[in-house]
Amino acid sequence: MKKILMIAYHFPPLAGSSGIQRTLRFVQHLPALGWQPLVLSADPRAYEKSSGDLMADVPQGTVVRRAFALDTARHLQLGGRYLGWMARPDRWISWKFAAIREGRRMIDEFKPDVIWSTYPIATAHVIASALHRKTGIAWVADFRDPMAHAGYPADPRTWRSYQAIEEDALTRASYSVFTTPGAAHMYQQRYPAAAERIVVLENGYDEESFSALAPLQSDELRAVGVGTRPLLLLHSGIVYPSERDPTQLFAALGRLKKEGVLTTADLRIRFRACVHDELLQHLAKTHGAQDFIELCPAIPYRAALAEMMAVDALLVMQARNCNAQIPAKIYEYLRAGKPILGLTDAAGDTAAVLRGAGLSDIAALDSVDAIAHVLPTLVRDWRRGNLRLPKALAVQKASRRGRSESLVSLLEQVAHQRERNFVPVSG
Repeated sequence: MKKILMIAYHFPPLAGSSGIQRTLRFVQHLPALGWQPLVLSADPRAYEKSSGDLMADVPQGTVVRRAFALDTARHLQLGGRYLGWMARPDRWISWKFAAIREGRRMIDEFKPDVIWSTYPIATAHVIASALHRKTGIAWVADFRDPMAHAGYPADPRTWRSYQAIEEDALTRASYSVFTTPGAAHMYQQRYPAAAERIVVLENGYDEESFSALAPLQSDELRAVGVGTRPLLLLHSGIVYPSERDPTQLFAALGRLKKEGVLTTADLRIRFRACVHDELLQHLAKTHGAQDFIELCPAIPYRAALAEMMAVDALLVMQARNCNAQIPAKIYEYLRAGKPILGLTDAAGDTAAVLRGAGLSDIAALDSVDAIAHVLPTLVRDWRRGNLRLPKALAVQKASRRGRSESLVSLLEQVAHQRERNFVPVSG
């Protein structure tokens, strides 16, 4: 069996990020496809939040090594401040030093065929690059989303460090992987010499996690008929202040309430584990929309999936500045089999996924008018039983098992293309 060294910050017991699912599900499916995963992650002390609810999903016998790491913002600040270089390219740069040493030990012990590293923690690519240069083992850089792009990161020196890391990866890695066509196209234009080595491998959902679930219905949903209760619309996961800014949504709700078009008997929006509760409370109150929303704490992963299957419809928000990105949660939304309201730019990749699944309830996140038009329509169609559900074929294609098969196809190519005359260099 071939082996792959997987360098991933996001791995159980980390909690609070859907990004953990990509690596975890690859680790689950790769052994049956002929590849043994060897995981190099961070010491859990670096995680701001942790939970054991996904530890059982790591297959028994999986090699998982954890290298010392600190979160600069929590562990190395003094008086609420820390030096910028201590968090560049990210707050977990301290992971680099022990991870490179541990990675060398794992390579000596297990002799992996491929090194794989995954963003959004840029330090993972730094570690992988060092191990690739020292050993000559082929490297696959899993970017997921763009790194350095217009306005992000905001700090110029951090932006330049991101640019240097991505340039190094696009130059050295056998393949650079992105989760959306838009992101791949962006990098093919930015790095034309690497265009043929840039591929798309989308996120997905884990069928095994869903198949064992029965939808969890609240007492309220069980007791009251569709015709007499409000539509329950769920946003599950983090609401980023820039990339998923709900300001215009709340403004639209306030307008519809003032005009008497919608009342709280028509619609309730639940934000589950949004992280920025205080910001959402302030925005909702500012626009007179607080009666339409409820803020709920994080719950275990499978409970969150069950909730998606229980509510009436699901909400995804993605701003125009993220047109080349797709929230990983959207694939779980598709599998939940519920109508989806997309507040996103019609020209972006998120909207394309929704349209590809036969879903057309889409409005621009930055347009009060567009949102104020789509919400009453959504409620009306729901009461009439006319809301569209995701197409079965689109759901089937988004399975993590299928994504893992695509990854294995790529890994096989890499394994056959390994350079035979490589001489390791230090640095």
